[in-house]
Amino acid sequence: MEIEFQKKWDELAKKINKRFKDDLDVESILFVIGMQELGQVIDKFTKDQKLEVIHVAVCAILEPFGFYEFEGRDKDAWPHWKMVKELPRLTNDEQEQLLKEGILEYFKNSPFMEQAI
Repeated sequence: MEIEFQKKWDELAKKINKRFKDDLDVESILFVIGMQELGQVIDKFTKDQKLEVIHVAVCAILEPFGFYEFEGRDKDAWPHWKMVKELPRLTNDEQEQLLKEGILEYFKNSPFMEQAI
């Protein structure tokens, strides 16, 4: 199962890297997802806004696992989720694995990825 997961992750990373013409790490991929979820173009972000975009992505990718529930958008059109289930204590490797699983699930049927092929 570990080998199959790694193959899927490598394939996804290859498509994303091809699409962006760069080697993106997990945090950068989360930023891309956050921007997609945000759905608006912002020319310049503060450091705090960049962290908020990544948080948006984390909520979006962990929602299908039952950790978050989408609440809606605020007056500035930023999406918001509420935590419905505590995240378990995880090691750094386990956290990265969970994030990668969420990212794979997020992009599974995404038209974004079809464009990257």
